Amino acid sequence: MVKKTAILPRVARLPSDGDGKSIANKILLTLSRKECSQVLPKLEFVGLKLHQVLHEAGETIKSGYFVNSGLMSILAVQPDGKTVEVGLIGREGFAGLPLLVGYSNGPTRVMTQADGTAYRCDAETLKQLTKQCPELEQQLHRFAHQLAMQTTQIAACNRLHDVVERLARWILMSQDRIGADRLPLTQEFLAQMLGTRRSSVTVAAGVLQKAGLIAYTRGSVTILNRQRLEDAACDCYEIVQQQLKNWEAEAN
Repeated sequence: MVKKTAILPRVARLPSDGDGKSIANKILLTLSRKECSQVLPKLEFVGLKLHQVLHEAGETIKSGYFVNSGLMSILAVQPDGKTVEVGLIGREGFAGLPLLVGYSNGPTRVMTQADGTAYRCDAETLKQLTKQCPELEQQLHRFAHQLAMQTTQIAACNRLHDVVERLARWILMSQDRIGADRLPLTQEFLAQMLGTRRSSVTVAAGVLQKAGLIAYTRGSVTILNRQRLEDAACDCYEIVQQQLKNWEAEAN
């Protein structure tokens, strides 16, 4: 069995920007010193609060966000207001990809699922930077493909796999991006993310907790056994991780 590992960078000491703040965003970390000197002064370091909506479906996207810490969900919003998660973004990525190809809005809602930080860039500045910085443009396009692959796999997962497997997969993906064993996940939030009933989430979380894989309390999930949780997840987690590793090896 191939060991499944997160592809996010794990470094003891991170580079810092001109203001002394640690840079953890993978896209920014890949840039050469020359491009960093062009890009970083144009970005604004901002704090993000739990359940903060960064982009609303159909509305103008004013800024893009290089996620530095925390977790963002990409949500498909139905006419009746119901939502289902179709993607996750952590410190490996960027929120606001429609701006990259000249679109001013998108079909999904982007919302934070944990307190965090990001480097914010307004739409016009991003347009200029991608013209001037080919490395930045390439990394953003690569992330766009990674996110599209993840979204496709999540769509298949939601259709083909049971709630217990999907919940295990979602917890693993969230931990990869937050980088902590304790995740701020409420029952209602998990039901929205998985597109299922709260009662189904309660049963699924109970199965994982009884097996000793997680501790589930009101408002949080704590991972107790990462390896066994990977074994409990559907194949979608490994498929996504393996493809990301393959692309990363090819890029290097």
